[in-house]
Amino acid sequence: MATSDELQFHEFDEAADLLAVNPDATTTSISERQSHVAVNVGAGYEEGELGEETDKTELLSGQKKQPSFWTFEYYQTFFDVDTYQVLDRIKGSLLPLPGKNFVRHHLRNNPDLYGPFWICATLAFTLALSSNVAHALEKRGDPSFHYSPQFHKVTIAGLVTYCYAWLVPLALWGYLQWRKGRSIHVGSYSFLETVCVYGYSLFAYIPTSILWLIPAAWLQWLLMAFAAALSGSVLVLTFWPLLRSDSKPATLATLAAIVALHVLLAVGCKLYFFQTLPSTIPPLHPLVTAQHPTVLLPRPANASVPLRH
Repeated sequence: MATSDELQFHEFDEAADLLAVNPDATTTSISERQSHVAVNVGAGYEEGELGEETDKTELLSGQKKQPSFWTFEYYQTFFDVDTYQVLDRIKGSLLPLPGKNFVRHHLRNNPDLYGPFWICATLAFTLALSSNVAHALEKRGDPSFHYSPQFHKVTIAGLVTYCYAWLVPLALWGYLQWRKGRSIHVGSYSFLETVCVYGYSLFAYIPTSILWLIPAAWLQWLLMAFAAALSGSVLVLTFWPLLRSDSKPATLATLAAIVALHVLLAVGCKLYFFQTLPSTIPPLHPLVTAQHPTVLLPRPANASVPLRH
């Protein structure tokens, strides 16, 4: 069993020799080091606690500093959604129910640009691809036809889709802000919420553009009418709570403009990307007829030929 004297700290001979040679030299004991380290750790811990308390105070008071417009963090917040949220919003755009506002029940004060951006990109791609395939299938029986991809349709489809998904919401948001200033009963969504609603409402046109490959004109128009009615009802049910407190003529005119522009987008895409070209069938009997054709009657068999003398 070790005695208490053996467990105590003893001075080393090297330290004694060092003090004999240089009396001004200083030594540091382990207890001093431990106290020094303890003080440093305590100070760091207090600073960390202070930083956490400051962040909590900023969050609770709503005064946390917003990232700058020119930083990546500013735009990162617009794409801060997960797969479950995107799928739920797509489902809400395909199954509009009366009494369920898309903004209140699906966006929930957290609009995003991830879904609208990729929905517009997918719609532009499917429109251009389906249009090229439909054109090739239509001309497959013509031996003189040589297929060449029409890449310009991708550009046109992208311009039309993105301009509609941004400019129309911008005009509607500005109009609602103007009406809100004139009447206290008219509400308004934020610009980001308006863009988000329009972006997700275009998802119904994606499967429709693929089904337009079926070479039946009546079926194509029927699919277009169904998709326009489905996605247009999402817009009507979303903006109706904001407009119903306005005057009746203004409410009806606004809703009519929303639906008309949405239907116009579908009709324009159908006519431009899936227009049926007139087929040029060569005539079976290529005869050139004169303006006043001469009728030649056959000569009778027993006709007498006059003799010359």
